[in-house]
Amino acid sequence: MSNDPIMTVEKSTDYQMAKRDENLLDLLSQSPWWVSVVVSSVVYAALRFILPGIQFENFVLRGFAHSGPTVAPYVSLVLLLPAPFSFFDSRRKRKLLDKQSDLDSIKSLSWKEFEELVGEAYRRKGYSVVENHGTGADGGIDLRLHKSGNVSLVQCKRWKTQKVDVRVVREMYGLMTAEHASGAILITSGLFTQEARTFAEDKPIDLIEGYQLVDLIRSSQGASTRAQNDTTPKTSQMTCGKCGSSLVLRVARRGKKPGSRFWGCSNFPKCRFTQEYTA
Repeated sequence: MSNDPIMTVEKSTDYQMAKRDENLLDLLSQSPWWVSVVVSSVVYAALRFILPGIQFENFVLRGFAHSGPTVAPYVSLVLLLPAPFSFFDSRRKRKLLDKQSDLDSIKSLSWKEFEELVGEAYRRKGYSVVENHGTGADGGIDLRLHKSGNVSLVQCKRWKTQKVDVRVVREMYGLMTAEHASGAILITSGLFTQEARTFAEDKPIDLIEGYQLVDLIRSSQGASTRAQNDTTPKTSQMTCGKCGSSLVLRVARRGKKPGSRFWGCSNFPKCRFTQEYTA
């Protein structure tokens, strides 16, 4: 089965059109609340103090510069409006993540809450997260992760019973190539088919299934919330031999010993360090 180039181009085009439809206020609403404060202050200073001191030859620009001090308070106030919305939205997403206790609670979320949950988890891991508000419940790119100059595309599948098949993984690989991204991450509350796993093995694509998603959420939660929700043995004294992050106890779903327990890095999927578990 080959990747559908027409579908890949259409999904990539839909994303680019959605980005073009966003205006400055939309971008400020998606940014941390303090960004609106900074932008508002800078624009006010420019209109109130800097612009009037510039000598323009064009009479239109001269008129605009002359009116700068008058319109400065109104423009800066408009740019400040997204700040409270951004603040409360960020607070809501933090609470959404902290109250998750297991896979059942994650599966009970709406598709939009599921995407917000994943985005907040990666924010706490140090990523700059851009949410794609231009698609619906089955869009191509749900999140963009930025870190250390690399960009990863994320697609979230809140499927309770149906397995994510290889077609979805192929489409995401096509989108990753079209967008020139460093990698792609497919996250589901369910499972992937074996064919999907095989396709992704030799590609910069991470497949995160339900139990791995629980690990991601727990490793992102605050210490007090994690201690309350986590019923596995404490791992505070055990650290990853590769990156230094804490280790969490996991259960092998495939491989030579399915059902066996092992220690895995909490920074998965970026770090895949494992260590044998001994009771």
